[in-house]
Amino acid sequence: MNTLHYIGRKNLLFTNDINTNERKLQEVVSSSAFLVIGGAGSIGQAVTKEIFKRNPRKLHVVDISENNMVELVRDIRSSFGYIDGDFQTFALDIGSPEYDTFIESDGKYDYVLNLSALKHVRSEKDPFTLMRMINVNIFNTDKTIQQSIAKGVKKYFCVSTDKAANPVNMMGASKRIMEMFLMRRSKDIAISTARFANVAFSDGSLLHGFNQRIQKRQPIVAPNDIKRYFVVPQESGELCLMSCIFGENRDIFFPKLSESLHLITFAEIAIKYLISLGYEPYICSTEEEARQFFENENMKNRSLSEVEVWPCLFTTSDTTGEKDFEEFFTKDEVLDMSRFENLGIIKNELKIEEDKLNHFTNIINALKQNGKWNKEQIVNLFFDMIPNFGHKETGKYLDAKM
Repeated sequence: MNTLHYIGRKNLLFTNDINTNERKLQEVVSSSAFLVIGGAGSIGQAVTKEIFKRNPRKLHVVDISENNMVELVRDIRSSFGYIDGDFQTFALDIGSPEYDTFIESDGKYDYVLNLSALKHVRSEKDPFTLMRMINVNIFNTDKTIQQSIAKGVKKYFCVSTDKAANPVNMMGASKRIMEMFLMRRSKDIAISTARFANVAFSDGSLLHGFNQRIQKRQPIVAPNDIKRYFVVPQESGELCLMSCIFGENRDIFFPKLSESLHLITFAEIAIKYLISLGYEPYICSTEEEARQFFENENMKNRSLSEVEVWPCLFTTSDTTGEKDFEEFFTKDEVLDMSRFENLGIIKNELKIEEDKLNHFTNIINALKQNGKWNKEQIVNLFFDMIPNFGHKETGKYLDAKM
């Protein structure tokens, strides 16, 4: 799959920065021990492969998804083979006592990289999934940092999101609050992070869904008014590794905006994708027309290789949490745009909002202890933490659409 072609690019973004720093990357990785948390997700797999191919002394990977972990190992063995160091995977939930025991049994790592997250905007549709998002994105992160401090880890990396800059949805806001918790722990351990764009064809993404729709003979559905920046999986792995190895304490890395990284709509990608497979897009006007396309007697008995056109439904977006535009930093953040060719860095001074962090923790713990909460309570708490939070409730969510 030529993922770069689908997002309108010819070249990888960070090739020059990687090549310039490759000797140092090799030197550090080959002499270090790594723990990758959430290592079987799309970004986690990309990061794990970037570390593995540089022959680390130790590489342990933890993820809650047993099946994705199996695929990660198969992929690594088929692509890179083996390393001299200690490579192991563990199917564990980082919020569990089993994980805590795992860390206590060893925990000797130079670098801990946390890629675990609930990343979907749609996760805010109900108060129960929303609470889990808070646990995963904020409290599990804080817990694993404290464990890293206790075990003498040299550096902690955690992935953030572009949606944390002036957030308009609960997912982006949860990552912004996570960054506030990271700031507090940066007194005791070096921490760096990264904000970056959508990862094209990542697991569970709309673009990944295009593959599923083709296999299941179903219509391609995409918004035609939402433009996004995209990176490919390899670029996400490279960006995270560069931040982990070269980021100074409290640095946030991001891809520089340039002609190489440009905005593109999901509908444009869908058209490129279908054409690459040999199909002409057939634009439908309603969900029903799109759903019924393959029920037509003319199409019902055709194999995929005999299909010439593919049904598409391109719509405007009206769901809660969609941001009109994407940004990697705010006007108030201090930037270093000179250190790397295609990587920018947000430079943060130590600023701990202890009262806010304690308020957030106390309210969430009280809600959990009570065993009952609603979305409004959590949204109001997020506004307490982020006064300029741009959340707007439309009453419509992606799960209610095709």
